[in-house]
Amino acid sequence: MLGGMTSAWELAREVRAGRRSALGVVEDALRRAEAAAPLNALLTVAVDHARERARAVDGAVAAGDDPGPLAGVPLVVKDNLCLEGVRTTAGSRSLEGFVPPYSATAVERLERAGAIVIAKANLDEFGMGSSNENSAFGPVRNPWDPERVPGGSSGGSAAAVAAGIVPLALGTDTGGSVRLPAAFCGVLGVKPTYGRVSRYGLIAYASSLDHIGVLGRSSRDAALALAVMAGVDARDATSLEADTDALRALAGLAAEGQASAAPVAAGGVGDLRGLRVAVVRELSGTGNASGVLQGLERTVAALRALGAEVVEASVPSVEHAVAAYYLVATAEASSNLARYDGMIYSTREGEDGEGQEAVMRRSRGLTLGREVRRRVLMGSFALSAGYYDAYYGKALKVRRVIADDLARAFEGADLLLTPTAPSAAYRLGEKVDDPLAMYLGDVCTCLANLSGLPAVSVPAGFTEEALPTGVQLMAPVLQEALLLRVSAALEARAGDAFAPLAPSAA
Repeated sequence: MLGGMTSAWELAREVRAGRRSALGVVEDALRRAEAAAPLNALLTVAVDHARERARAVDGAVAAGDDPGPLAGVPLVVKDNLCLEGVRTTAGSRSLEGFVPPYSATAVERLERAGAIVIAKANLDEFGMGSSNENSAFGPVRNPWDPERVPGGSSGGSAAAVAAGIVPLALGTDTGGSVRLPAAFCGVLGVKPTYGRVSRYGLIAYASSLDHIGVLGRSSRDAALALAVMAGVDARDATSLEADTDALRALAGLAAEGQASAAPVAAGGVGDLRGLRVAVVRELSGTGNASGVLQGLERTVAALRALGAEVVEASVPSVEHAVAAYYLVATAEASSNLARYDGMIYSTREGEDGEGQEAVMRRSRGLTLGREVRRRVLMGSFALSAGYYDAYYGKALKVRRVIADDLARAFEGADLLLTPTAPSAAYRLGEKVDDPLAMYLGDVCTCLANLSGLPAVSVPAGFTEEALPTGVQLMAPVLQEALLLRVSAALEARAGDAFAPLAPSAA
């Protein structure tokens, strides 16, 4: 139990053993979803889909078959991930009527393992935002304080976990969109290595930066979900075939006695002797006025108490990370979103006889929100003749420099440590009219997207205003299990305080 809520792996164990019915678990989750409706975290509650899936899981148990390691676990999925037969909007009016005929690979694999999608989560439109205020269907509210943002763009997924609706949710992360909401909502958020989880079925924002990640309340739950989702997919040429033994061991799925590949000392989850963690010097003062620095200091003290060595590392190019990220992301967005013009894709706006160009202009103008239009225009400019080399081309060079700086930092450390965000959750509307201030909130998280490295946001205590804070751990490529073993050690040390239920969770 974490924070008074049954974990995903415990629920699955109970359902597989026949001690609880999947249908009963799902009905409980649907009731919690209804009670949490004022948070606006969910866009579509898939009642029929969830009940049908639950009956299938219960039928498998009754027949003596194993329904999978996530049997009966209720799941919320960000609404830019396709689910066959269920409306998928990407938070945009342009797709408000879209019902996909297929499911995303990640969702498909989780459901094959017994998980049950109960709802699609609210998000910033097409994943473009850090506060979840850019959704065409209204902002999500933070369960800790409904007058504050939950972080974005996976704010609905994070709020659903923090409010106790579900133990696990899927989000997507292009510049921090899993980790920022995790920090703001006081839950765990994992962005895996680029390619570790197939992007097939994800409605693209920026293809070289997009990742599918997990939000949850425990490291073991996150490891379980990642172990199930990971692996090569013929439908995604960027997906990787990589060993999941260490993840499976952490999730309790490995064969008894199988050694973990994660390089953590033999003393077990609570013993981090031999591990070296480096605080990134250029980001170590981030958020001093908001209580974030205190969260970083608490984590450093906890790591040392667990036996880890904490040192300092430098990533000089971090000062250019936000600029490089927004040039690359908006350029790719302008290309990816060109299809939403009212012709074949998206809602068509316009009168008969107006002509194709007029209909396209009207459709894009009326169905795409202000922030999406801003980013498409920025990206189109960066790619335009005469400016490509000066902007997009230079950003790609800076991206390489950042990756090289991170690689050098890892020469002296197993993990890198930073705050997740410069502040705790801010008030709704506070930064809506200042996009630059909003963009600067990605300063810590966009490093992992530019480099493709795995990262996790771990709860790090509370500010004086009783708002959650988070710290970010980054690891070398494919070291998700190491990240989650260290977060599990911090979790065990903090006990139930690691993932308490938000006050709005009844």
